[in-house]
Amino acid sequence: MTDSTPSTEPAAGWRRLVTRRPLVSFFVLACGLSWIAWIPYILSDHGLGLWDFEAPNLLMSQLLLMLPGAYLGPIFSAYLVTRVVDGRKGVRRWMGRILRWRMNWRWYALALVGVPALIILCAGLFSEGDVRAPALMALAFYVPGLVLQFVTTGLAEEPGWRDFALPRIQPYFGPLLGTVVLGVVWGIWHLPLFVTEWSGYPNTAWKDPFVFTAMCVAISVVMTWVFNRTGESLPIAILMHASVNNMMSIVVFDMFPSLEQTHGYMSWVLFVGFGAIAAVLVVVTRGRLGYDSEAAVEARKPDTGRDEREPGADVRA
Repeated sequence: MTDSTPSTEPAAGWRRLVTRRPLVSFFVLACGLSWIAWIPYILSDHGLGLWDFEAPNLLMSQLLLMLPGAYLGPIFSAYLVTRVVDGRKGVRRWMGRILRWRMNWRWYALALVGVPALIILCAGLFSEGDVRAPALMALAFYVPGLVLQFVTTGLAEEPGWRDFALPRIQPYFGPLLGTVVLGVVWGIWHLPLFVTEWSGYPNTAWKDPFVFTAMCVAISVVMTWVFNRTGESLPIAILMHASVNNMMSIVVFDMFPSLEQTHGYMSWVLFVGFGAIAAVLVVVTRGRLGYDSEAAVEARKPDTGRDEREPGADVRA
């Protein structure tokens, strides 16, 4: 009888590697799968122009060419690694945290009002006083745009970056250094998009990816604090991400027409705003960013269908 063991060794070796290095495996898969899926977007007329294809409009190009890579990267990689490392029960726990929406109303106000207010303030500082009321069309599309951002980029990314990676990286590197590492990887994940219309290519400057990555780190610090203080609420993290993207897509250039409409310039604006908040949080929390190892373990237990503590109760700083 032929020994079939060698044919199963590669699969077993792959699973063993993922089990031993789940975080590294997730980062590699998230970047690799997204980058492969983005090849048509990069080669099309929306990027390098090597493939004679163009979507009807910007929205369709994002949905058809960019979004599949976003879903195939962070969220699918998080599912795959969780399935290998923690099994079906782990997947149920991971997916169940997206339902952890019963938070104090102040966290929703932070995401829905605080984030837009911060962006408007920062954009105003760079606009040299040229501020205008947003058009009625922008206001009409604001809520639908927020919902769209929630179920597309927010849902595609945050179950990976925040729900999977952040709780695993904090115990090893600490909340501050772990967040910086995660923010850098988050920025690197976007790198291929800098040769597409997403970044304003071909008008992209060489420094734009660096400014964008610094912005990702600053936003990550704020989001880590929120994620930890809400008992690892994924809906709040997704809503914050969606709120940033929605403001930048619909409102900012309508209110501040004098701003340079380049990706690098707006990354700098966001870096200044979120960087200032991040610096305050680092000082006030002494770098802990709301992280409590015991509370984090408790928050990651399977949901029982009801909250054992007051909804939205804070985790200690």
